[in-house]
Amino acid sequence: MGKTYSQPHFFILNKGLNSGKPLTKPCTNCFVVITTNEEDKTMLYHLSMMLQIGGFYAYFLKGSVIPFITIDDCRNTLKKGLKSTNTIDFHLQKHIDAVSIISKKEKELKSIINKLSDLKMAYIKSCIKMM
Repeated sequence: MGKTYSQPHFFILNKGLNSGKPLTKPCTNCFVVITTNEEDKTMLYHLSMMLQIGGFYAYFLKGSVIPFITIDDCRNTLKKGLKSTNTIDFHLQKHIDAVSIISKKEKELKSIINKLSDLKMAYIKSCIKMM
């Protein structure tokens, strides 16, 4: 936390049931992944997202109260995922593009849901005032 990185980078959550989830902003329980270029960062970010959603990091969770993943397990899982996708690099890019589009749409829908929730609360408050 508080450190700035000049190279392209992203963060991977390492505690909780969402361990392995890639993040754009740091938190206290995350690893940093530093890459040499934006293309690699984007590819590794989305690969990590697919591994986390697919439950590949979950196998390595340790701890009984707060589950966590070690940096070595995270690194090795990411390397294995990268190695297995190197043979199908073209298809991986198609999957990354699809996941990217889906994630963007998911963000938009969450924003709409939040706005609808705010609208509902405003409506309820105005109805209560009229009573």
